[in-house]
Amino acid sequence: MDVTPLVHEGAQIVQSYAGGQFRVSGDVYTGAIIVFPNMTQDWAFQGGVGDLSVADFELLIEQVQDIDVVLLGCGPRIQFLPFELKNSLKDKGLSVDVMDTGAACRTYNVLMAEDRRVAAALIPA
Repeated sequence: MDVTPLVHEGAQIVQSYAGGQFRVSGDVYTGAIIVFPNMTQDWAFQGGVGDLSVADFELLIEQVQDIDVVLLGCGPRIQFLPFELKNSLKDKGLSVDVMDTGAACRTYNVLMAEDRRVAAALIPA
C-alpha cells in the first residue's frame, strides 16, 4: 500500500532526514534548510535554538504573505524559542510552532497534503 501523501506536482516533500542531511523531493541537502511548498533553500543558520535571532528568519519574513505557519524543527529534542524572539516574529506576521526536527518534517508533509500554506525551518537532528 502506498502511503505517500498526495500533493501537487512539484511540491516539496521531506522524504528523509538523518546524519545532518535532508532529502527533499529527490534532492539532498546538508545542514539546515528552509522548505517552502514550491522550493527548498539552504539555511545559513548554524547553532541551537538559543542562538536564533529575527535576522535568521529573514527569508521567511519576506514570504510572510504566503505562509500561515512556520514549523521550526530544532534538532533531536524540542527547545522553546525565547519569549522575546517569539513575540518579535509574531509582530512581523510569523506564527512559529516549535518541535523536534523529525516531528517538524512529518507535520510539514501532512500539512502539505492538506494544501496548507506552511513552511519548515529545519535544523539537522
